Amino acid sequence: MSIWIIFKLLGSLALLMFGMKSMSEALQKMAGPQLRHVLGAMTTNRFTGMLTGMLVTASVQSSTATTVMTVSFVNAGLLTLAQAISVIMGANIGTTLTAWIMSAGMSFDITSAVYPAFFLGIILIYQKRYRYIGDFLFGLSFLLMGLGTLRMTGTEMHLGENQALLNFFASFDPDSFLTTLIFLFLGGVMTFCVQSSAAVMAITMILCSSGALPIYQGIALVMGENIGTTVTSNLAALSANTQARRAALAHMFFNVFGVVWILFVFRPFVDAVCGMVGYDVEMVKGSVSTSVFLANAAKLSFVLAAFHTCFNVVNTFILIWFIPQIERFVCWVIKSKSVDEEEDFRLHF
Repeated sequence: MSIWIIFKLLGSLALLMFGMKSMSEALQKMAGPQLRHVLGAMTTNRFTGMLTGMLVTASVQSSTATTVMTVSFVNAGLLTLAQAISVIMGANIGTTLTAWIMSAGMSFDITSAVYPAFFLGIILIYQKRYRYIGDFLFGLSFLLMGLGTLRMTGTEMHLGENQALLNFFASFDPDSFLTTLIFLFLGGVMTFCVQSSAAVMAITMILCSSGALPIYQGIALVMGENIGTTVTSNLAALSANTQARRAALAHMFFNVFGVVWILFVFRPFVDAVCGMVGYDVEMVKGSVSTSVFLANAAKLSFVLAAFHTCFNVVNTFILIWFIPQIERFVCWVIKSKSVDEEEDFRLHF
C-alpha cells in the first residue's frame, strides 16, 4: 500500500467531513431562526419533542448541532430538562439519515452529480438572496466528491486481499463476546479522536464492503461510534449550568443504555437487520465463491445504515416512556450546588 493511497484516503475523509460541515452550516444559516422557534415551540410533550429533534437533525444533517443547540436552550432556561431529553432522542434517529446517504454513495457512482451542483452553487453563491443555497450546494458537492473518491480509494487499496490486514482481523474470535467489546471500544475511541462519527462510519463501510472486516465487528464499531459521539455535547456543556450538564449526560446515558441492552441480543438483532436488507450472513460466510461475496458486498453498507437506524429507533421506543426516571437519574448524578441555581434558570413571566 503506497503512501499516496493513504493520503488519498485521508483527503477523501477530509472532503467528506468538510462537505458535511458546510452543508450543516448553510442549512443552519438558512433556517436557524425557524429551527430555534421550532425547538422552543414544538416540545409540548415527549412525542412532539422527539419528532422535533428528529426533523431538525435530518434537516441540518448534524445531531451534534441539534444537541448543542438543545443544551444551550436548557442553559438559557428556554427548554426544560425533560423536553431536552425527548429532543435528543429524536436527534439520534434523525442523524441516521447521514448513514443512508453515505451507504448510497458507497454503493453507487454518484460523482456525476458533483459538477452540476458545483456549477449551480457558484451561480447562487454570488447572489445575496440565495447565497446560503449556494453554500449548501458547495457542501453537497464536496460530500459527494468525498464519497466517490473514498469509494474508488477503497477499491484501489484492495483491502480484501491485504493479508496483513486480514490476519489482524482474523486474530479476533468472531464468536467471542470480548471481540465485540474490543471493537465497540475502538469505535468509541476513534469517534472521540476525530470528533466525527460520519468519518468513522465511512471507514467502517469501506472495511466491511471490501471483505476485510466481518460484519459483526463492523457493527460493533458502529455501536462504539454511538457512545463516542456523545462526548461533544458533554464537552460543550462543561461551562454551562447544572441543567445543561444534565441534558448532555442524558444524551450519553441514552446511547450507553442502548449499547448495553443490545449486547444481550447482539447476534439475533444483527441477523434480523441483515435479513431486512437481504444480506445472508451464513451463506456469505460459508461460501468460497468470490462472485457470491461481490454480489452481497454492496449490501453491507446498507446493513450498517439499517442497524444504525434500527438501534436508535428501538432504543428511543424503549426509553421514551421513562423520561421522568432518566431526568431523576441525571439529577441524582449531577446535583445542584444550591437551590438558588435551580431558580435562576427558570423562565419568569
